[in-house]
Amino acid sequence: MRPQINNRIARLSLRNLSLPSGFSALQHRNYRLYFFGQAVSVTGTWMQSLAMSWLVLSLTPSAIKLSFVNVLQFAPTLLLGLVAGVVADRVPKRSLLVLTQSIAAICSIFLAVLIWTDHIDLWHVYLLALIVGINNSFDMPARQAFVSEMVDNREDLPNAIALNSTLFNMGRLVGPALAGLILGAFGVAACFTIDAFSYVAVIVSLLMMRRLPKSESKQRANPLDSLREGLAYVRSTPVVASIVVFAGMVGVFGINFNVWMPLLAKQELSTGPGGFGLLMSSLGIGSLAGALTLAFRSKNLSLSRMVATALILGTAEVLLGVATELAPSLILAMVISAMVGYGMTSTMAMANTVVQSTAPDELRGRVMSVYIMVSAGVAPLGAILAGAVAGAANTSVSILLGGIITTLSAIWLVRSLQVSPQQLVRARSRNAAH
Repeated sequence: MRPQINNRIARLSLRNLSLPSGFSALQHRNYRLYFFGQAVSVTGTWMQSLAMSWLVLSLTPSAIKLSFVNVLQFAPTLLLGLVAGVVADRVPKRSLLVLTQSIAAICSIFLAVLIWTDHIDLWHVYLLALIVGINNSFDMPARQAFVSEMVDNREDLPNAIALNSTLFNMGRLVGPALAGLILGAFGVAACFTIDAFSYVAVIVSLLMMRRLPKSESKQRANPLDSLREGLAYVRSTPVVASIVVFAGMVGVFGINFNVWMPLLAKQELSTGPGGFGLLMSSLGIGSLAGALTLAFRSKNLSLSRMVATALILGTAEVLLGVATELAPSLILAMVISAMVGYGMTSTMAMANTVVQSTAPDELRGRVMSVYIMVSAGVAPLGAILAGAVAGAANTSVSILLGGIITTLSAIWLVRSLQVSPQQLVRARSRNAAH
């Protein structure tokens, strides 16, 4: 019975339905399959993220050791990101994603077994974090570039990117809340077990896709030449180059929530896993609001809007740092965290949309690998700095400094971007024609 139901759902065509503009990308069957599969998977991933931080803090109270987990998860992106971009442009992306998602599921199962059998040690967490980091360095550029292959109409690409961000932040909202409940009721191993099975949904959705509308790249060029070509494009495109640098600054100083939030919950606010889950869910509520706003306004891309939301992010982080230092309150921290989430997601999703929409199809994997390498690959440096400041002073000061630098980065972006929104639209149109 279930296969018949699944086939009926897969055959359902939305082209004849009147969809709100915020969901126009769901007209495309392959993207629709991916969207609903990813909805399950990303919730499990966010459960795992919270559980990982809480597991490390249960093994060691050290902020630096917690930061080191983030270093191991993101350092491979910095080291392997460019190579991964070349791979994403040279091999079938769907096959690559099935492989990376399967590896991620195996890692979660292995970690769950170690916890269930009471054999877990900190070095196990470090080793698996490194494997996950290497896996993600190939998964992320392939997943970002794959969106354009699932969406037939290029006009729907910004909406698809915005909906991906919506999914990510729905997971950020639901995952930590569920993880907080499951941590209290069943323990940390249950979170990793559920995460492992959540990958099945996205793997099945990938396998159910019809022939992709755009043929996979069959490049025969030397990989080193392919790498240079992607870097040359980023360097010669002012909008993309400026946004990549800006995203790197925010990646280092402005979005170290995997370090900040568990420390804030445990040390400054003196709350347990439930309070940690509420903080992360509040961040998710704001993030979801930002993603939905972008989804419904994806055809009205504006660089000034991106800068404005970056200023919201920086200002909200300053407020969060000051508030938790002067008057620690879980409720107040939750309210400000929602503001932080709105600014963070709006800013990074718009940056992602500009870069991905501007890049030519044949270069998109490499261009996105540069963007991801700079925005996410620098996270280890950010985690080390955030943990070091939190250890030397406290978490509130670490967040405050991050907010100040994020605000200054937004001001720098205003001064460095000598490209008008009209020029951006023309650049996107040229690549669409290409």
